[in-house]
Amino acid sequence: MAHSSRRFVLIAAALLSTALLPTILSPTAALAQVQAPVAFSSLAVDVSHLREIGSGPFADIVQGAMTDELRRVFADRLGRGGPRLVVRVTGLYLTSLPEGGGGHFGRDGTFMPTDAIDGEALVVGPRGEILARYPQHNNLIPHGPWYDPLSEQKRADAVAHNYAQWLRSYTVP
Repeated sequence: MAHSSRRFVLIAAALLSTALLPTILSPTAALAQVQAPVAFSSLAVDVSHLREIGSGPFADIVQGAMTDELRRVFADRLGRGGPRLVVRVTGLYLTSLPEGGGGHFGRDGTFMPTDAIDGEALVVGPRGEILARYPQHNNLIPHGPWYDPLSEQKRADAVAHNYAQWLRSYTVP
């Protein structure tokens, strides 16, 4: 009887140490195993708030650019079943003068003009319930000549692409 209970204790200890080993050696790896990436049934970008506040054609530019980029960066996670990923864009800010008007001060104290976009990614379940919410504010230093007649459209496109890339990299598991 004592022999079988000792074997049980040894087997239980071996199993327990095997289960805990990844957590001890690398807590982040163990967390990554727990939070496996979600497969999404579909993607959508909601720019209705931009339209309500009068952003005009910029709402369409942001919607198209962000939808395309989300499809690209989440291509490996799109499939059947699973929740929907809906990105609500709540703000678009394009600096008035990319060469020095509107922006923020960098870590070294220099002024940096930025374009920005605000929103939140929602993981939406099959009955419309919000399973997860990921608010995000994203800045991007504008590039391109200020005198280009399409400069603002290109910058809106760029900030939308950047938002989608950051969303995949740093927010949605």
